[in-house]
Amino acid sequence: MLNATKRIDGRTMWANLHLLFWLSLVPLTTAWAGENHLAVVPTAAYGFVLMMAAIAYALLQTAIVACNGQDSRLAQAIGSDGKGKISVASYVVSIPIAFFAPTLSALIYVAVAAMWFVPDKRIERLTSLEEA
Repeated sequence: MLNATKRIDGRTMWANLHLLFWLSLVPLTTAWAGENHLAVVPTAAYGFVLMMAAIAYALLQTAIVACNGQDSRLAQAIGSDGKGKISVASYVVSIPIAFFAPTLSALIYVAVAAMWFVPDKRIERLTSLEEA
């Protein structure tokens, strides 16, 4: 996404740092959840970190579009970002579920990861059009 961006500003830089902060916590919570075999608190914490990373990604998208304009090709490529909205909603639902059914919560995390496993070609198409 940053590769397809024409301009960035301070807001975009802070949004990127915000995303990187939450992503830096993923290995910690992954190890904690893995060592405790689907214990309630580590599973919920893992989901919380994933949710915050998803929110930070959405904020980064918003900052980039604000800097480059709603009519930019990047804004058009991002569109409504259904995958992003589904991801955040799934994490919001899965965190409380972790307190009652940690296995179900973990299955929701896997489902979200599987959804993103299929590459999103919107931005790739944008960058290939600009290179041509």
